[in-house]
Amino acid sequence: MTRPAAGPSDIAEADALRDAVSSRSNTVADVINQLDAWGFTVNDTRFSLWSVLVVLLVLLGMFAFARLGSKLAARSFGHVTRLDPGQRLLGEKLVTIAVWALAIMVGIDLLGIDLTALAVFSGAFGLAIGFGLQKTFGNLIAGIILLMDRSIKPGDVISVADTAGNESYGQIRKIGLRAISVVTRDKMEYLIPNENLMINQVENWSYSSREVRVKAPVQVSYACDIVKVEELLLRATDEVPRVLASPAPRVLLMGFGESAVNFEIRFWISDPEEGMSNIRSDVLKRVWHLFKEHGIEIPFPQRDFHLKDSEALDRLADALKAGTPNRSGTS
Repeated sequence: MTRPAAGPSDIAEADALRDAVSSRSNTVADVINQLDAWGFTVNDTRFSLWSVLVVLLVLLGMFAFARLGSKLAARSFGHVTRLDPGQRLLGEKLVTIAVWALAIMVGIDLLGIDLTALAVFSGAFGLAIGFGLQKTFGNLIAGIILLMDRSIKPGDVISVADTAGNESYGQIRKIGLRAISVVTRDKMEYLIPNENLMINQVENWSYSSREVRVKAPVQVSYACDIVKVEELLLRATDEVPRVLASPAPRVLLMGFGESAVNFEIRFWISDPEEGMSNIRSDVLKRVWHLFKEHGIEIPFPQRDFHLKDSEALDRLADALKAGTPNRSGTS
């Protein structure tokens, strides 16, 4: 078994691995020497096919170690029931960052990279990366801060707006390192950068309480008994399972319209992620059936036309009366 002649320094890990393998198997040593012979030298450092292969193996090992550590962290925090989902996610993200940092440091040590020799280059490169990834690191820090102050948590219901400015609401399914995932009732998924939630106003429906009030307007005829109407409206809310008994539903008389008395039902739910329009629809459908059973009329717009007497109108009426027999006689 022969080894390459001494020359410019190779990557430290490649040399150590070559020596360890060569001492155990002559056949493998010959293959390694052949791979090491294919390369070139830059200044005092030699780059060969063997050194490139070792670097790739170290990078693959770093990635596998970091991914495995992240999954173990996620599984471990998932079994900690004393923490809420936001705290578990925060712990998982911090451990993930620590695992990746450790993997990178171990990889640098295994490859024998001299960081002091790259001080000037790394400073300029780091400055360029800092400008290029400014938003990325801003979103990363913003995500950690949001999880630490618990203002945004997985499962929260927040208001979102589409590109046309139409507001909707959705439930936070995931908080990532760069953005959060919000899924609306239409199954549309919005990816909102974490930094936007830090600098903009956010309407969180479940920040301190998951209870949300829903309003449903109702109109009845002026001939109806408003006491009976109020009783039936409250009964309608009691018969819908999602409506909370506490806070108690209320019925308010909002005003007197042109053709109807305007009421408004106000009730509370604790699961806004299940939909707002559907619960309002359920209550109004129950109101419809109760009104039908008890003879409560839901009015519709009606108009009465009054024509004032005038000479021209009288002549038109006389002409119509005079012309009717002639038309009927000729038919």
